[in-house]
Amino acid sequence: MTAKYPASDSPASASLPDSPCVAVCSTLFDDICRGCGRTAMEVANWVQMSHEEKQVVWQRIRAQGYPRRKG
Repeated sequence: MTAKYPASDSPASASLPDSPCVAVCSTLFDDICRGCGRTAMEVANWVQMSHEEKQVVWQRIRAQGYPRRKG
C-alpha cells in the first residue's frame, strides 16, 4: 500500500520510510536518540504526529546526520 501525500511535498519526502528508527535506540544520557536523532518525546508521539509534523522532524534529523546505522 503506497501512502498518498499532498502535492506540495517533494518527491524526496515521499521516498522516506515512515519512521527514522534504525533499531539503535539510546537516550540513556540525553533526550536525543543516538540512532535516529529524534527526541524522546518525538519517538513517543511519532504514530500520532501528522505527515507535516513528521516531515519537520525528518528535515532536522537529516540535516544533523541522522539516522545513523551501526556499521
